[in-house]
Amino acid sequence: MKLVYFGTPDMAVPPLKALIDAGHDVVRVITRVDKKRGRGSALSPSPVKAAAFELGLTVSHDPDEVLAAVGDGAELGVVVAYGRIIKPHLLSAIPMVNLHYSLLPRWRGAAPVERAILSGDTVTGVDVMRLEEGLDVGGIYAEERVPIGADITADELREQLTEVGCRLLVKVLDRPLVEWIDTAVAQVGDAMYASKLEKGESEIDWSRPELDVYRLVRIGGAWTTFRGKRLKILAAHVVEGQLIPTVVQPEGKAPMAFDAWRNGAQPAGDELFGCL
Repeated sequence: MKLVYFGTPDMAVPPLKALIDAGHDVVRVITRVDKKRGRGSALSPSPVKAAAFELGLTVSHDPDEVLAAVGDGAELGVVVAYGRIIKPHLLSAIPMVNLHYSLLPRWRGAAPVERAILSGDTVTGVDVMRLEEGLDVGGIYAEERVPIGADITADELREQLTEVGCRLLVKVLDRPLVEWIDTAVAQVGDAMYASKLEKGESEIDWSRPELDVYRLVRIGGAWTTFRGKRLKILAAHVVEGQLIPTVVQPEGKAPMAFDAWRNGAQPAGDELFGCL
C-alpha cells in the first residue's frame, strides 16, 4: 500500500520501520519542524525525520504535502504521535488511521500513558482507530489490551505498547484497504481526556499518599527541593507504605544512587524534602 506517515518522537520510529519492513511504500513522511533538543543552540531533526532520512524517504514539515502525496498515488495516512491536529480538508483528501496508546474512549489526548499510570489503572492497550475531526473520536479497527505492572515506568510501558502497536498496525494494513476501511467500530463508554502534563504537576506533594508519589516518580520528571535546590527523584520503591528513593539527581549534577547522595548531603534529622 502507498502511505503517508505522520509522526515525530522516538515512539513513532518503530511503527514507521515496521510498515517499511512489511513492504508498504511510504511516499511521504510528515513530521514537526526541527527544534532545539538538549543543550546548545543548534536545531536538530525529530527522531522520525532522522529515521526517514536513513530510510531514504521523502520528508516534509508541511501537512498539506498530503495533497501532493495523494497525487503520487497515496492511499492511506498513518498517524503516530504526530503532535498536531490534522485539519479537516486533509482528512477529506485521504482516509487516515491513528495508532493510539490507550483503550479508547479512556484517555483521549496527548498523554495517555502518563495519565493511566497516575490514575492507578491496571490495564491499558493500543487502538488502531479511524482518524476523524475531533480529538481521538474515531471508530476502532483493532485493539489489544496490555497490563500495567505495579512498578512499571512510563518509558517501559511505552516501549511495550509500541511493540504491540507495531504488530497491530501491520496486521490491520495487511489486507486490501477496501476490505476494512469502512469497518471501524464506534467507541463505547465514558470519554476521559489525557491532557499534557503541566510543569507544576511534576513537583512532588509530600502530603499525598505514598502510592500517588510513587506513580509520579514512575512517569518521569518528578522533583522536590532540598536546602533550597531542586532534587529530581529518578527512581524509587515503596516498602511497607514508605517511599524510598533509589536514584536521584541533584541540581546541576549527574544522577546518583540515593545512598551516595545521602552520604554526601548528610541531612539532619529534622530536614525534610520540599521545605526551604
